[in-house]
Amino acid sequence: MLHRLPSISLISRSSASSASTSSPTHSAKVSDRIVKLFAIDVDGRKREVVGLSGHTLLKALAQRGLIDPASHRLEDIDACSAECEVNIAQEWFDKLPPRSYDEEYVLKRNSRARVLNKHSRLGCQVVLTPELQGMVVAVPEAKPWDIP
Repeated sequence: MLHRLPSISLISRSSASSASTSSPTHSAKVSDRIVKLFAIDVDGRKREVVGLSGHTLLKALAQRGLIDPASHRLEDIDACSAECEVNIAQEWFDKLPPRSYDEEYVLKRNSRARVLNKHSRLGCQVVLTPELQGMVVAVPEAKPWDIP
């Protein structure tokens, strides 16, 4: 004689339907998360860069080949030596959250003059959002101590 065990559902129907609905920052479609921006490379050429909302500017620049990913510990401010420093155009700079104390410290520490450039940000600390669509950043030439 076979005994049937009651079926147990680990996820209720209401949980399953709410799990499939994602938050606005983590849309199910990648195309909804695309953020296109522009980077001025060290030769002065304007290059289109495509990133995803929620990812860092550093990740987008590294994927485009504008910053060497091997020289970075991506997104780790404690290990940052400012190789991912970029300059952000003023009209976009005001749309970013303010720098953290740690970001300011790293930027000042790695500046030759120990002075903070008002347009400088660390690419590892700038998180892309849809509001940054079209942003323009300049990727400075590598500092002599950053070149292998």
